[in-house]
Amino acid sequence: MESTGTGQRTGRQPGGGIRRVTGGLFIISALTFAGAATVLSATFDWPDILREPTAVVLPAFAAGGPGLVWTWFATAWTYGILAVPILLLPAALRRSEDPALRAATYFGATSVVLSLIGFLRWVFVVPQLAEAYVAGDAATRTAVDAAWTAQHQFGGALLGEHLGQLLVIGWTIALSAVILRSRVLPRWLGAAGLVTSALYLLNQGDILATAVPGFPVWDLAGLIGSSTWGLWVAVLGAVLLLKRTTPAPIPQ
Repeated sequence: MESTGTGQRTGRQPGGGIRRVTGGLFIISALTFAGAATVLSATFDWPDILREPTAVVLPAFAAGGPGLVWTWFATAWTYGILAVPILLLPAALRRSEDPALRAATYFGATSVVLSLIGFLRWVFVVPQLAEAYVAGDAATRTAVDAAWTAQHQFGGALLGEHLGQLLVIGWTIALSAVILRSRVLPRWLGAAGLVTSALYLLNQGDILATAVPGFPVWDLAGLIGSSTWGLWVAVLGAVLLLKRTTPAPIPQ
């Protein structure tokens, strides 16, 4: 019996388009963020400078001028792109009703918002502090030092780094578990996601040490964890782009 629908004649399943868009956005976000972060590292010694005292950070930021502010803006919003494929992923995998994946999606989207707050304070908060610190007298610098420390610990260490990273690690672990359980994507991708999550989690030592002096820190955890996680996101996007769909059954 002849098939009657275009999708049946071609053997295509619905959802291929959203899967490709989702995969492409994962790749775009991972690569553009890596590019912006590389520029930020070269021009501002990020992320190492985050643990330096106010007297080092704010003069260095002021010296960077508008170009450094725009670099932070680009870093923020190239990472912000990630929220879109995270939200699209359940539909792209045709598992919108999977409760574990839905919970993971909430974790992932919230993590991006929190990280955006951490990044964008360098655009909307830090420039004024840096200007006041550089131009101010001793009393002004003391006041700015206190203001800088408060916003840096709250917007940066707490929201952007601690909560933002923990939630995105939670998204990665939950998604990896779904992959391993359902085989909706290759199982090696799920296993790699768990390993990547463990490495990225080690970076929490550096963050907690800003509040608990003496907390154990592995200096390479941030570099290795964030780099391998970014690579995993790019590979996730590539797998979604290259994934072959199973032809829909033709009614007899």
